Amino acid sequence: MIWMIYFSDKYVTMFIIGLIILYQIYLLVQYVEQTNQKLTRFLESIKYSDFTGSFTRDSGLGSSFRELNNAFEEVINAFQKTRAEKEENLRYLHTVVQHVGIGLIAFDQSQKIELMNTAAKRLLGINHARFVKELSKASPELAALLPTIRANEHALIRLEQDNEKQLSIHATEFKMQGNHYRLVSVQNIQPELEQKELESWRNLTRVLRHEIMNSITPIASLSGTIKEMFDMDTRDMGEAVLMDKETMEDITDGLYTIQKRCNGLVHFVDAYRSFTTIPKPNFEQVSVRSLLARVVNLMKNDYRHTPMVIECQVQPDELEVHADPELIEMVLINLTKNAAEAMLQDSHPLIQLKAFPDAHNRIVVEVCDNGPGIVPEALDKIFIPFYTTKKTGSGIGLSWSRQIMNLHKGTLNVKSKPGQTVFTMRF
Repeated sequence: MIWMIYFSDKYVTMFIIGLIILYQIYLLVQYVEQTNQKLTRFLESIKYSDFTGSFTRDSGLGSSFRELNNAFEEVINAFQKTRAEKEENLRYLHTVVQHVGIGLIAFDQSQKIELMNTAAKRLLGINHARFVKELSKASPELAALLPTIRANEHALIRLEQDNEKQLSIHATEFKMQGNHYRLVSVQNIQPELEQKELESWRNLTRVLRHEIMNSITPIASLSGTIKEMFDMDTRDMGEAVLMDKETMEDITDGLYTIQKRCNGLVHFVDAYRSFTTIPKPNFEQVSVRSLLARVVNLMKNDYRHTPMVIECQVQPDELEVHADPELIEMVLINLTKNAAEAMLQDSHPLIQLKAFPDAHNRIVVEVCDNGPGIVPEALDKIFIPFYTTKKTGSGIGLSWSRQIMNLHKGTLNVKSKPGQTVFTMRF
């Protein structure tokens, strides 16, 4: 074009070559723009983690860019694989967190809950909460504690809902993406506390029984021997007896009383052997209706000459529980008898045995009565071994029943007020 401008007068050719040059410049500009667009699209794919596009299908830049397209495609595939692995790990972690038995609650500095797993929801009896303050529906004390608890601190909270829970709270803190978070673990330690308490009582009972038996047995034996010797010597001495008749009778009665009370104490202590020798449960699937029906028939037979009314309610009818039927039947009989004995003086005594699944699909069996109720002073003590409010009670029935429920990984609790007492067995 330059040569023709200076050395030629072929203007038509010059015009044509000028058009070709302009067209080449246009194609070059378009080529650069497409290259920039491709680079921009690649970088934006990485920036926004959008790896759905493909670069190998883009051949508008010609074969010279084939290697670059392949390189882009390899990088995109590598990012896709990395993101897929990250998502799989995240799903795995989420599954583990949701299925772990300890309740977990994570929230940020604004007290917005970022994580609350299934165990925490089950413990607190709530389905959803966006902020910590919403936990006050389950426990005002917990909602007030979480914002103030510090890292590595522990706390205990008593939670009373369907059944009493003792919650152990432990907190830790972490930082993620520049934000501070607090992770709190919530665990119900009530079953462990009850188990440790029962073990302590069993150990104490064994020690007391051993010591009392060692002390009382020789006293009972010696008092019986002395009484026999005294009776024999008194008969042999006849008129030569120096003591008057009244004195001899006092000594005889005293020895007899000592022997009788020692024997009674021996039997009393020996009766607690069953408290420390509960057999291991033989688990099987048991129909709850048939189990309650046997208890109702037995109790109706025992109280057929009284105005006692005993009812049974099971919903749904085919409800089943995995338990030892003999041990659970003994617990139900014990609870029902206690209710019946508490209402012997009532004019319209009513006992109801109810069974149903709760909101978490756990089997619940309730023994309800319309008696005078349990006095508040005794309510916290009735599960203590050897404590009783009855004149003829041994004081081991309720503690023994709770121990059986613990062997079934369940709980036994009571709520009482004048006119209503409810013992709740929760499997």
